[in-house]
Amino acid sequence: MVKLSVIVPFYNVQQYAPDTLKSLRANARADFEFILVDDCSRDETPDILARAERELPGAVYVRHEKNGGLATARNTGIDAARGEYLTFLDGDDWLAPGYYEQLLAPIEDLGCDFVRTDHVQCTARARTIHRVPQGRRGVVMNPRDAILPADRSTSVDYAYAWAGIYHRRLVDRGLLHFTHGLRTAEDRPWIWKLHREAESFATVGLLGVFYRRGVASSLTQIGDVRQLDFIRAFDQVVAETAEDRDAEKLLPKAVRTYCAIISHHLGSIERFEPAVARKLKSMSAVALRRMPQDVLDDALDSMDIQRATRLRRLRRRPAATGVAA
Repeated sequence: MVKLSVIVPFYNVQQYAPDTLKSLRANARADFEFILVDDCSRDETPDILARAERELPGAVYVRHEKNGGLATARNTGIDAARGEYLTFLDGDDWLAPGYYEQLLAPIEDLGCDFVRTDHVQCTARARTIHRVPQGRRGVVMNPRDAILPADRSTSVDYAYAWAGIYHRRLVDRGLLHFTHGLRTAEDRPWIWKLHREAESFATVGLLGVFYRRGVASSLTQIGDVRQLDFIRAFDQVVAETAEDRDAEKLLPKAVRTYCAIISHHLGSIERFEPAVARKLKSMSAVALRRMPQDVLDDALDSMDIQRATRLRRLRRRPAATGVAA
């Protein structure tokens, strides 16, 4: 039986894919599989992955005939996975040698649904350690208890899918798949669903994933219309949380986070193409009016004056016809 399935989407990352694959080779084991999903790349990435299928132990190569985005590519990998445990890696990131054996140990010892880990962020030559915003380590907890408080960074704000490992029972329960077609913020509805509906999790102080920031082809660096998928992602978070049995407690966190993300994008609006910037403002104004207004009032009252003022001004913006998320 396959012990661990590693799902790795690739899209136009010919410059970085060799390093990613080299690090996977340094993590290979007879009972590990590496599902390499090419999301219809237009550069040399498919050729690199075709070679890896022959040379990398445990490699399984899957190619999309049409680009579907990161969420859809990960779902393809989940559907192909045979492992007792699953994890993710992005096609421009890399791993420390032997990392996956170290990652398996805590989830097998603790027996929980999923384990979250710290990571190293790499921007050019700079290296920064980013930790799961959860103080208790190596202890099994209820994921629902780690959503709050609303006014501090918590586990649902640390939404990196590749910073952890997940038991197959989450797939069987329908909790590990991503929202099809989301091209950005795909991790947000996913991490909220895990924390609302999974039964157990833990965090560990393990480093070994190296997250590459500032990649020119990364969607986080491109100010086109695909970035606006964050609105659809957070609409889903708010709508699903509103149906939760603890909606009254959890909605303030969902709404406040949504507001913070809108404010963040407005604060760097110059990086968007002009037409996209106008659409960002219009769609964000409509999104604010969709939120539970009493919860939104409280969220704005709790934020710093700069962000609150920016969002209140946007909230008063006249509704544009034909604008939808």
